[in-house]
Amino acid sequence: MKGIILAGGRATRLRPLTKITSKQLLPVYNKPMIFYPINTLVQAGIKDILIIIAPEYAGHFLNLLGSGKDFGAKFSYEIQEEPRGLADAFLVGENFINGDNVTMILGDNIFDHDFSEDIRNFTSGGHIFAKKVPDPERYGVVKFDENMNAVDVQEKPKEFMSEYAVTGIYIFDQRASEFARNVKPSERGEIEIPDLYRQYLERGELKVSILDCLWEDAGTFDSLLRVQNYWARKNGVSV
Repeated sequence: MKGIILAGGRATRLRPLTKITSKQLLPVYNKPMIFYPINTLVQAGIKDILIIIAPEYAGHFLNLLGSGKDFGAKFSYEIQEEPRGLADAFLVGENFINGDNVTMILGDNIFDHDFSEDIRNFTSGGHIFAKKVPDPERYGVVKFDENMNAVDVQEKPKEFMSEYAVTGIYIFDQRASEFARNVKPSERGEIEIPDLYRQYLERGELKVSILDCLWEDAGTFDSLLRVQNYWARKNGVSV
């Protein structure tokens, strides 16, 4: 199992904080944001990790993270010239994946959860994780039937589908890059990741697990503040 951290993009929603640095390098309590997804992968036993970054911040990431030795891991880097959607990570990282299974986590998604068992038991297909949220319109959304089997996934649907948002960690087998090549750009001009894992769903090979833990997509001022406060409290600080 290899790991990918997608840490590209321009994070315009967090301007002016991100005017001169990457969102994933902003502090979350006492660590840079990207340390959290790195720790999530390393804790789950993934030590071979590709970090996909924007060209203007490449030096920042290299100076901070280096080879990965400090984390007990091996880091590789790829440049994503333009933010073309989440599924683009499996095209940028195709040579790195090289026929292996892969877990991708978004560089601004922060979990307080151990995924070791899910990753250790993964054999084939796709495995995504959903959580009930008050604002599902911000995310990809998964629709379940009466037996809680996933029947559809859509990116930011215009009409209410469910309260379950797909979180930013995904486990796929070696077909992820192949399926990403099948995805046509959306109206937003992006290669949307629901169109990738829908290919697993249509084959009956997509598992969806429900999370009951901290999960924040720290891409807005409000979510960034919430996750800052969470980790401060977890470290014994009264906020």
